[in-house]
Amino acid sequence: MPGPSIDAITQNYQPVETYRSYAEAQRAVDYLSDSGFPVGQTMIMGVDVRTVERVLGRLTYLRAAARGAVGGAWFGLLIGLFLGLFTPGPLSLFALVLWGLIWGAIAGAIFGLISHAMTGGERDFVSTSSLTADRYEVLVENSQAARAHELLSSLRG
Repeated sequence: MPGPSIDAITQNYQPVETYRSYAEAQRAVDYLSDSGFPVGQTMIMGVDVRTVERVLGRLTYLRAAARGAVGGAWFGLLIGLFLGLFTPGPLSLFALVLWGLIWGAIAGAIFGLISHAMTGGERDFVSTSSLTADRYEVLVENSQAARAHELLSSLRG
């Protein structure tokens, strides 16, 4: 079930400034907050948002196994540390952590191989995804817009 529309969310708000980066918009809201402005009802809205996916390389069986092994090793380390809390002596703790790492890496590698094989060659690449926007608008409630605009004008300069 879809949520409320952007128009419904922003109907009592108006943009007071537009910025090219999220960091600039964040700085503006921080400035408003430092100036005593009630920022509890302030929004930063990305406009013309798009997804960017950067392909890093091919996902081979070796890479799938390695990624699975790293994830499994972390999980095994946590399990080994947790179980080590209930064992007497530092040698037992070390042994449990080491076995957790080893068995976690083995299980993770096997799971990585199986899950890669199950894809049947579909999406056999590694990538990272991010959201970007062309611009970011700082929106405030209609009743506070004049004050926010005045404060942000003095920030500009």
